[in-house]
Amino acid sequence: MEAQELFKKVRKIEIKTRGLSKQIFSGEYHSVFKGRGMAFSEVREYQFGDDIRNIDWNVTARFNHPFVKIFEEERELTVMLLIDVSGSNQFGTHVQQKQELLTEIAAVLSFSAIQNNDKVGVIFFSDRIEKFIPPKKGSSHILRIIRELIEFKPENKGTDISEALRYLTNVIKKRATAFLISDFMDNGFEKAVQIANHKHDLIAIRITDKRELSIPNVGLMRMVDAETGKGMWLDTGSLKVRRQLSNWAQQKSRELDALFSRLGVDMVRVYTGEDYIKPLMKLFRKREARS
Repeated sequence: MEAQELFKKVRKIEIKTRGLSKQIFSGEYHSVFKGRGMAFSEVREYQFGDDIRNIDWNVTARFNHPFVKIFEEERELTVMLLIDVSGSNQFGTHVQQKQELLTEIAAVLSFSAIQNNDKVGVIFFSDRIEKFIPPKKGSSHILRIIRELIEFKPENKGTDISEALRYLTNVIKKRATAFLISDFMDNGFEKAVQIANHKHDLIAIRITDKRELSIPNVGLMRMVDAETGKGMWLDTGSLKVRRQLSNWAQQKSRELDALFSRLGVDMVRVYTGEDYIKPLMKLFRKREARS
């Protein structure tokens, strides 16, 4: 992609998503994703009722009078975006591909995070870790992330969610808020989700296209798996075939819903070509009501 074309795309996404994060998400984000820890602030003289476990013995010895440590809620968060860049995200039948929708959502979350004075980092993954961008603050850092989202070309096309979650757990030592953004065309990642969610605050955002749930009658059609390259012919004129595909997709959705619910992970589903603001706002408000 030429530099001028890339700049235009970055600028277009920046204008749209920065505006959304300021006008819509900033208040909800701040109230939901607050600091979870306590950070040392200062020392002061001991007062009746103070917890004796907070006595600073060094300062107490120096002044021969009891002093206690004061802690404040740690406001700064680390936000990690786990971005699925596998081949299946190049699919889309409603205005945009899944990859384009994924890019917009990641940008909105990034701008919301920096308005909250949080650090943002990214893990791009396929069936391997494709790229890691360490957490940092600032608009220039967010613009770098958007550029990467637009022009990044993965080496592999498969999906391994477990590998992405293991990498998150190993590389990010401090508790973080982690958004796992994927179409979840993968299996066997339950244990990795459980471990990652125990250490971090994990949120799943499923990107999907309604044609994956319901295939129209267009006669004989060749379908190719974007991740494996394998192709097959399907007779979509057959009601039985269409029902089998629809039932499989709906069963997959139910299994994902049940898995995340069982593990206590919030999940939101967004569709290509449709408004993603309402589902995200609903997610934020659901979390706020619980906090």
